Amino acid sequence: MSTLLTPATTTRGTRPRTSGGRYPQALLHHIVAPPLRIPEAAAAAVFSAARLRGPIARDVIAQATGLSIATVNRQVTALLDAGLLRERADLAVSGAIGRPRVPVEVDHEPYLTLGIHLGARTTSIVATDLLGRTLDVVETPTPHGSQTAALAAIAGSARTYLRRWHRRRPLWVGVASGGVVDSTTGYLDHPRLGWSDAPVGSVLAESLGLPVSLASHVDAMAGAELLLGVRRQPTRTTTSLYVYARETVGYALSIGGQVHSPASGPGTIAGLPAHSDLLGGTGALESTVSDEAVLTAARAAGFIPTGGPAATVTAVLKAARRGDERAVALVTERARVLGEAVALLRDMLNPDDLVVGGQAFTEYPEAMGTVEAAFVGRSVLPRRDLRVTAFGNRVQEAGAGVVSLSGLYADPIGAMRRAQARRAAV
Repeated sequence: MSTLLTPATTTRGTRPRTSGGRYPQALLHHIVAPPLRIPEAAAAAVFSAARLRGPIARDVIAQATGLSIATVNRQVTALLDAGLLRERADLAVSGAIGRPRVPVEVDHEPYLTLGIHLGARTTSIVATDLLGRTLDVVETPTPHGSQTAALAAIAGSARTYLRRWHRRRPLWVGVASGGVVDSTTGYLDHPRLGWSDAPVGSVLAESLGLPVSLASHVDAMAGAELLLGVRRQPTRTTTSLYVYARETVGYALSIGGQVHSPASGPGTIAGLPAHSDLLGGTGALESTVSDEAVLTAARAAGFIPTGGPAATVTAVLKAARRGDERAVALVTERARVLGEAVALLRDMLNPDDLVVGGQAFTEYPEAMGTVEAAFVGRSVLPRRDLRVTAFGNRVQEAGAGVVSLSGLYADPIGAMRRAQARRAAV
């Protein structure tokens, strides 16, 4: 019996959780740490082949996965019974006899998963199909005030959003967030929002009646590159470094096809040394390259107002594209600092693959040449290419989406059983 979706027993810091008794211990059964890794189990490998290459015949699945044809036949039958695959008799090879020659593909139309990206300023709610494609996304300001009221508001928004989808059945909820995420119990510490031990998983499980997975947002984005990005499959020794920058900065490391997620929470690069006379800051990376740092410098330069709808990073970028030399100088300087920071991380970790993402990199692609030049100039190791995320400015929604899908991708039959059991219990 698969144990991929059994909640883990380790917890961040192993400190006791208290929530006033409001959320019963039984709800923790519906919180599942997301397995952000390339699928290995037989059913998961077959489902992955169908997802990535379908419609696909069983013998081709056997060749692609290295499984025996007997194993493939058993897993295809189980996935058909679970409602995750469908046969395409219309595509069967002419003259072929028997069902094994009938191609199969993912039956994605009846289902969706719900992703939620909790940002310091904006919360995105994302509907994703089983192929990993974004069906729809809505953005709302992240609620402030007490964490209890904020969580209730987010859960209410998600519940209202799901009512739109009359023809698709929701299977899972995935949350990607900054701060320190305890994926095993669904609690979140988010200092920028003023949240401490916020029971995100329990609130959503209770409100939506679905299994819930939570992950650090940078881990989630690295997982999206791993599971949804168009790239060759990593080997067991491949390492990949993902560096993120927008309002915050962060990194994630993937090893052998799995995002490394320490039980004590993600590491931080916010305090890496960084200096810029133009951008100011405290001498640390995040305070130097964040959106707020760019805005503060733009206000000081006098081409962005101190408040109002025009006081945004988007306005700074528009000014740069119009040729405003002050704006160009700011975004170019941020690119330089980021390139040098990525070089420092690369020299410490020396990964096989290096990916950068987040709007600090993608929203003004004109500065990527500066990022790359600073990276090459600062790194002391042999030259290695930087790869920009496959998801562009959609990286947050891709991260939330993959958290909602990763359990299904790792153990598709077990995930369907869990989703059905949770639905029946509500």
